[in-house]
Amino acid sequence: MVALVLPAPVASLRVPAGAHGTSEGVAPRAEADVAMERYAAGDDAAFGVVYDALAPRLYGYLVRQTRDVARAEDLVQQTLLQMHRARASFIAGAEVTPWAFAIARRLLVDGLRRGRREVLDASGEPDPGASPEARADDLVQAKQLARRLEQELAKLPPAQRAAFELVKNEGLSMAEAAQVLGTTVAAVKLRAHRAYEALRAALGDGAMAREGKP
Repeated sequence: MVALVLPAPVASLRVPAGAHGTSEGVAPRAEADVAMERYAAGDDAAFGVVYDALAPRLYGYLVRQTRDVARAEDLVQQTLLQMHRARASFIAGAEVTPWAFAIARRLLVDGLRRGRREVLDASGEPDPGASPEARADDLVQAKQLARRLEQELAKLPPAQRAAFELVKNEGLSMAEAAQVLGTTVAAVKLRAHRAYEALRAALGDGAMAREGKP
């Protein structure tokens, strides 16, 4: 992945050597959540842990949304900078992942509302882990499926598409996706299910079996 350089003063932050502990009888919290809480409390070095945990996931999400590497990198920078500026508002005990995704998604939507055209590349790329002996017709079918999936996703209502992509593509839990979208877990489940059913109706059971149900 392309290395991201953060604006000062975030660029100078480093990952601390120590590890966090947990209270007996309490489920351990994600390292990024603990680090963000420390950073919000004034420990500048803790942001390095947050950056390492979130930057690759944010980049993956944004590059899939924009199909533009430079734009995705810029949005990651903006997201992390906003987190840096708003660190005092982070609530102790909260999860940092849905907060970060919510900021990234808002920046993406704001850009669209300002009329910035996002480039959609429906060409599709074969899985880099695919065997070099894979038959040419299999690769063609994979490209065709990727193109059709992009086309059908674009036809879905925005709320359904967002829920499906956050859960299926980004691997967020239903609860995390609900926080990102500002809605309930039940609403996310319903939207993702309706999106899946619409895609299955358009593409068929075989194609959706490859994608997996959210």
